Amino acid sequence: MKNNIIILYNSKTGFTRKYAELLAAELGCAALPLKDGPSDLSQYGAVVFGSRLHAGILDGWKKAQRLLQGRGAKKLVVFATGAMPNEAEDAVQTMWAQNLTPEEQKAIPHFYLQAGLCYEKMGGVDRAMMKFAAWAMTRKKAKTPEDEAFQSAIARSYDISDPKYIVPLADCLRGLA
Repeated sequence: MKNNIIILYNSKTGFTRKYAELLAAELGCAALPLKDGPSDLSQYGAVVFGSRLHAGILDGWKKAQRLLQGRGAKKLVVFATGAMPNEAEDAVQTMWAQNLTPEEQKAIPHFYLQAGLCYEKMGGVDRAMMKFAAWAMTRKKAKTPEDEAFQSAIARSYDISDPKYIVPLADCLRGLA
């Protein structure tokens, strides 16, 4: 399997890199930052792209998709990491609908892996946006339970990642090999 799969990722705060490396260790393949990936991907049976969610958008997906297909990737598999828990199934489905066309959702295996927030590794703009969102939530009157959960979730850094979340993705890739 070592030469049949390659994992390419974008990682800002380290969660996506962590999952990519866990997956690579599990499958015995390489995990590299997208920018360091090989120029010819035609030798791989599957190319995995992983990235963070940034304001609900899979960071770099459209650019990565063009790049990967331009480099000869035959089969794409995608994973996204984010701060919402896996149990937020409606939010996860909405996120995929915002990032993949209905055709892509059918053709491209895609996985969401809960990860967390790391304010310490965020850039200044992202940190400022999050602080503004947290401030705005404190000003909101008549908060819904979802608002309360959101306010609590963005209050501080946290890590809800777990190696067990790669299992469905690893199983999918084993099935493609």
